[in-house]
Amino acid sequence: MPKLLLHICCGPCATTVIERLRDDWDITGYFYNPNIYPDDECRCRLKAAYTATEHSGIKLIEGAYDTPAFFEAVRGLEDEPENGARCLVCYRLRLAETARLAAAEEYNTFASTLTLGPSKKASVINPIGEEEAKRYGVRFLLGDWKKKDGFKRSCELSCELNIYRQDYCGCLFSKR
Repeated sequence: MPKLLLHICCGPCATTVIERLRDDWDITGYFYNPNIYPDDECRCRLKAAYTATEHSGIKLIEGAYDTPAFFEAVRGLEDEPENGARCLVCYRLRLAETARLAAAEEYNTFASTLTLGPSKKASVINPIGEEEAKRYGVRFLLGDWKKKDGFKRSCELSCELNIYRQDYCGCLFSKR
C-alpha cells in the first residue's frame, strides 16, 4: 500500500479524511499548525488529532509549534479578511512543511485535511499543495473533503468520539 503523509489541521477534519483514505493508503498523520492561537487552543486541537488518529489506528507526528514562524510569515497581513492573503500564506506555510517532511521521510504522496472545512476552498488550497509537491519532488493528493457530506460526517464522528470542535479557524486574527 502506498504511503501518505496527511497534514491534519484538527481532529474533526481528520476523522472523515482518514475514513475516506485508509483503505487505499498507509497513512501517517502530521499535526503542523504554528498558526493556532493561543497555546491552550493548540493543545486542545492536538489532543483531538490524537483521538482521531488513535481511533483510526494511524500514527501521528507532532510538528513544531513555531508560532514565531507563523507571525513572521504573515507580517503585514494582520488586517486581511478571513480567506484573504494572510490565509494563503498560512496554507503555504503548513503545506510546504508537510511536503518537505514527506520528501525527507520518503512518503511518495501527501495530502491535507484543510479542504474539509466549509469555509476552506479546495480551488485555493489544492494548487498550493501541488506547487509545494513539485518543489519537494513528491505528489499532492487533491481533495475537496467537504463534498459528499464530508463536513456533516466529521460532525457525526466528532460527536461519537467526543472530539473537541473549535469555533474559529485557528490564528489570533481569525479569533477576532
